[in-house]
Amino acid sequence: IVGVLGYGGGVIGRYCDLPEEYPGVAHFHTVRVNPPSGFFYTSQALKELCDIWDKYGSGLTNLHGSTGDMVWLGTQTDKLEPIFADLTAKGWDLGGSGSCLRTPSSCVGMARCEFSNIDTMSICHTMTQKFQDELHRPAFPYKFKIKVSGCANDCTAAVARADMSIIGTWKDNIRIDQAEVKNAAKDMDIKAEVTDMCPTHCMSWDGSTLKINDKDCNRCMHCINRMPKALRPGKEKGATIILGGKAPIVTGALMSWVLVPFMKLEAPYDNLEALIRKLWEW
Repeated sequence: IVGVLGYGGGVIGRYCDLPEEYPGVAHFHTVRVNPPSGFFYTSQALKELCDIWDKYGSGLTNLHGSTGDMVWLGTQTDKLEPIFADLTAKGWDLGGSGSCLRTPSSCVGMARCEFSNIDTMSICHTMTQKFQDELHRPAFPYKFKIKVSGCANDCTAAVARADMSIIGTWKDNIRIDQAEVKNAAKDMDIKAEVTDMCPTHCMSWDGSTLKINDKDCNRCMHCINRMPKALRPGKEKGATIILGGKAPIVTGALMSWVLVPFMKLEAPYDNLEALIRKLWEW
């Protein structure tokens, strides 16, 4: 087991079983670097990170696997503290590993997506800051992942890959622009491509008017994806909190189940923090 002073996570020890025969990889430790929310890097930031890794490690990187971290593959034990010192001097931190809270991750959210119902990057960053101890000092019986997606399109695959998935949604009705619906009808078969594909069959199209029985809508985003000018998410926005997703290699993905159907999420997200801490107590 290897690591850096004060941290119990962020470094994964890798050793070769035949160090005499392969001295170059006798140690080949993995370092996890906590990325910015939404994975937005400047070119200067990437250069700084790559310079550190070229100086102390193999140069092999993984951006970004299911961990959510920037993963550096291959360094020696005596290089870990210098790597950590240079990283923190540039304002970066290690991510989570082991039986702890793993590095939270999110989609780009409102930064680039018109469909995002919550500020995913703000939520991800805030939760990362609030749970520093849980990230770096493993105290759980097993790992715990949090991923945030701005809508049910779930671009972080949170439903299948996170213990707690935070999915942006809305509580009121889908907004409809009937004029844009008619424009869309010029280029597509709305009945075949939209209403017949609705999983709850809550939509109807009579050739001139699109109707939605909103009480049956499960906010899956299919209709909005197909007609983004004609349909928009509602105005009363928040998130659905779901638990239990996992993507094991052998048995396949296990989908999450709903814990909180709708929760308003506004900074500083004290209600979300309280819910997470309550779950850990349970």
